[in-house]
Amino acid sequence: MRLSILDQAPVTKGNTAAGAMKKAEELAVLGDELGYHRMWMAEHHATNTFASSAPEVAAGYLAAKTKNIRLGTGGVMLMHYSPLKLAEVFKTLSAFAPGRIDFGVGRAPGGDNYSTYALSEGRQPMFHNMYEKFDTALQLINDEVPEDDLYKKSIATPAQVTLPEAWLLGSTGNSAVQAGRRGVGYSFAQFFNGEMTKEILEVYKKNFQPSAFMEKPQINVSYMVTTAETKEEAEYEAKPQDIWRLLFMRGQFGATLTPEEARDYPLTEMDRMIIKENRKIHLVGSAKEIATLLQEEQAHYGFDEAMICSIPHTQEKRLDVYRLLARELL
Repeated sequence: MRLSILDQAPVTKGNTAAGAMKKAEELAVLGDELGYHRMWMAEHHATNTFASSAPEVAAGYLAAKTKNIRLGTGGVMLMHYSPLKLAEVFKTLSAFAPGRIDFGVGRAPGGDNYSTYALSEGRQPMFHNMYEKFDTALQLINDEVPEDDLYKKSIATPAQVTLPEAWLLGSTGNSAVQAGRRGVGYSFAQFFNGEMTKEILEVYKKNFQPSAFMEKPQINVSYMVTTAETKEEAEYEAKPQDIWRLLFMRGQFGATLTPEEARDYPLTEMDRMIIKENRKIHLVGSAKEIATLLQEEQAHYGFDEAMICSIPHTQEKRLDVYRLLARELL
């Protein structure tokens, strides 16, 4: 199984956003050394919980700090940017790191209404033409003349560079057909809502048409994982994330608690039931348990790659998650 990394540059309690970005660098270097296949940075706005707001910038920086691991966006949020700008950004990245850049695209805003309007400079955000924008960006990246009238006389430079891999992100299955028809990879965010089915992934595969960006279908699945040498230690490290999600569901936003604070946090019986239910999108257990579960998931769903997102409180514990999984699966 290929293993990859999804990083949101989490800002845990008592830490800084600048520190979170340096920790992303440490994670990329470790992932490169351990043999992880790729690392994507997410795009989040209007939050102090995650520091990754410009994943395309981070990807370039991290590519310069590593040797083999692929770097990219998981994803860059299409609605905020011109297809021409996206094409030129990713062609530039690919010119600097040929064969190691991923153009991963998401259709969500990645933030609240205020940030969404601010990013569109106060204009009405365009939610209806995401796939058309994606098509135009792909054409420009591939040095083709776009079908869109606005871009027909545009060229994206630098020209004739190695194509990045192109990926479309999803969390409900709505984009599976669209990814397949465009001949790009399909990335399913299982840690969003846990709604992955075999049917969604089969729809993508059945609709896949080879393209300049990808010859055969590729699927990666993103999981939230907390693991350690023992299940008990994993449970201890996982509880802050469990409580953060519980509060997030209630509209209460803030940094995650420390493990010590989470251990003593008062939970009602209903809270415990919700946390238990949320464990379908947060895998917690010993390294061997998680490795076995991921292998079973791959065998059942038929994906190619597991992409791991992990947010223990300390950087050392977070790096340990990736070390332990590499030991079991790479």
